[in-house]
Amino acid sequence: MSEVKISAEPRTEFGKGGARRTRRAGLVPAVLYGHGEAPVHIALPAREFAAAIRHGGLNQVFTIDVAGGTGATLALPKAIQRDPIKDTYEHVDLIIVKRGEKVQVDVPINLVGEAARNTLVQNDSTTLSITAEAMHLPSSIDVSIEGLEAGAQITAGDVVLPEGSELAVDADFVIAFITQAQTAEQMEGGEGDAAETEGESTEAAAS
Repeated sequence: MSEVKISAEPRTEFGKGGARRTRRAGLVPAVLYGHGEAPVHIALPAREFAAAIRHGGLNQVFTIDVAGGTGATLALPKAIQRDPIKDTYEHVDLIIVKRGEKVQVDVPINLVGEAARNTLVQNDSTTLSITAEAMHLPSSIDVSIEGLEAGAQITAGDVVLPEGSELAVDADFVIAFITQAQTAEQMEGGEGDAAETEGESTEAAAS
């Protein structure tokens, strides 16, 4: 994944009021820190930031050029606060990274294919924690469930990682497992049992 260049402005207003004014101006409040540097409060252009995240995912690396600064800085989103109703970004924590440095990130897992007939796929985790070089972070990892039978499970150790990536969790960490789906007869039987129980409760109450 290549870095996205983005310009930022120094931020001098803080607190809820300052953050609201920043967002009304079409900017996202953010803080840039790491590698022993003092935290720098900045504001990112909301549209450009949102477009980069849509395209590259939550592990998109940015080259941030702060107005009046001494040069561009490579950074990775560490924490993103988002308003689910307005679908806007409220605040971003960015951690400074260096080329060649390895970082730990949570990468989204995409289950691809179809398990065997009459089965259900239970997702235990939608992400997988890995360690990879900061400039080569995968936006997601595909994991095949094609043809898996009931009782099968997928663990972190089963995942084929991109070259240069390593697991940051135990190999037996469960990502998903396959269970047997209920048949129509079983479902109807369950409904019948429920109706019978309800009838017995009504009779008991009447007596």
